[in-house]
Amino acid sequence: MNRKSYLFLFVVGLLVAGAISSLQSSPGYMDADYYYAGGMQLASGKGFNEPYIWNYLDNPASLPHPSNTYWMPLSSLIAAVGMVLGGNLTFGYARLGFILIAALVPLVTAALAYQISPKRETAVLSGLLAVFSVYHAPFMATTDNFAPFMLLGGLFFLALIKPRRWTGLWLGMLAGLMNLARSDGLLWLPLAGIASMYLSWTGPGEISERSRIKRLISLIRGGLLSLLGFLLVMGPWFYRNLTIFGTILAPGGNHLLWLTIYDQTFIYPASSLTLQAWLQAGLDAALRVRVWALRQNLLNAFAAQGSIALFPFILLGLWHMRREFSAKLAAFGWLLLLVTDTLLFPFAGARGGFFHAGTAFQPFWWAVAPLGLDAVVSWARQRGWFTPQAHRIFRVSLVALLVALTVLIVQMRVVSQGWGVEDQRYVQVEAFLQAQGAAPDEIVMVRNPPGYFMYSQRPAIVTPYGTADVFLAAAHRYGAKYLLLEREGALPPIKPLYENPQSDSAFTYLGTINSVRIFRIQPVINEP
Repeated sequence: MNRKSYLFLFVVGLLVAGAISSLQSSPGYMDADYYYAGGMQLASGKGFNEPYIWNYLDNPASLPHPSNTYWMPLSSLIAAVGMVLGGNLTFGYARLGFILIAALVPLVTAALAYQISPKRETAVLSGLLAVFSVYHAPFMATTDNFAPFMLLGGLFFLALIKPRRWTGLWLGMLAGLMNLARSDGLLWLPLAGIASMYLSWTGPGEISERSRIKRLISLIRGGLLSLLGFLLVMGPWFYRNLTIFGTILAPGGNHLLWLTIYDQTFIYPASSLTLQAWLQAGLDAALRVRVWALRQNLLNAFAAQGSIALFPFILLGLWHMRREFSAKLAAFGWLLLLVTDTLLFPFAGARGGFFHAGTAFQPFWWAVAPLGLDAVVSWARQRGWFTPQAHRIFRVSLVALLVALTVLIVQMRVVSQGWGVEDQRYVQVEAFLQAQGAAPDEIVMVRNPPGYFMYSQRPAIVTPYGTADVFLAAAHRYGAKYLLLEREGALPPIKPLYENPQSDSAFTYLGTINSVRIFRIQPVINEP
């Protein structure tokens, strides 16, 4: 690979990411809203604090409250850097870093592919597969962790395939950055430890009794190096958690183990999520949920991670590399993630967690896919089916197919569905509230609190899963004055209020803006 090839991939990646981002005037969904809003807080000097609550799992005391008790801060930090450098808190500056990272992913993928098989054409092909990433493409340039996690995963495998003296330390630091990006990035710490110890054990030298002892010492050293690298990155964050929460991990995540339906992610209070309640729902129900999650995650593996057309070639490429440690580690790590997001966290995994977390493996899948394609073409050539130009024709055809699929997905996900359609809705609702005399610091209860905060700078808490009484309890605890009940957020327990907005005297109906029912929440009346 030469510089021109890398420059070509960077420019194409930058143009594609920029073109897709030009269709996105906002982050687009709550995850990305959250990271952007967190970046706004950081860039404006307000630190890791949030004037919004999007779940009650950590039992927040009040508003504002400490940030990132569920989602991790790396994407907010990247967004903040763009806004600070641009001197502006707009989304356009927040996403600059993500566009750049999206353009770097094809370079790392191509470099990884070239280390696996030193052929320029296959390396460029791998880089183009990363550019036209089909299901991932709409999310690469927005303020989420898709592009950062993908880049870190590619660098992890690149460091693994090109080991150096301090590879164990670098792998640990990369695992730390991946944990700083996502909670499930913690799974990369054991992968870093295993890789570091393996590289230490299989280093050069004769295997004598003396060298075995040295290798054992080297193995321990490798494991400790990866742990040190991890702590160099995550240590400050663990210290922050320890000083605020009394534990190195933020509280609340353990409640996810006891969900019986996805909507309980927003339950209030979260203390009702217990092992006993989970057992009362029945083991049959738990098994059905996990079978459903496995089916959803495997479908994701085929459609999103395999880009549909690449799936068989990825499997063939992995089989071709089955004796290589990097392929074994990638397969083991992917299976570990699949088990975690199916058995332990089936709802979070099937509803997007597996899609998000699986991006770290994408550069490796794209790097091995051309090996599978070449194996198929070579097999056919041996039987006299194709001309000598078949390899190049099929590579070009594969790229053309992925370009078409990427355009189709972007059209469906970004253009047809209306990227961030709720944005204009929230702007209209906020204008209505101001016309009703709502003070700027009065709290609203809404389906997407960070999204609403972005456009109004108004503190917000999430509509909980539960009945009207649950809504009132949460509203009174956190001081919410208004309820914004959206059709999408009108779950069965609260749906009667949406359908008949004047049915409960505790909620004074003010009007409807773009399918959002707006209520003033009546204050608690203290009995004499």
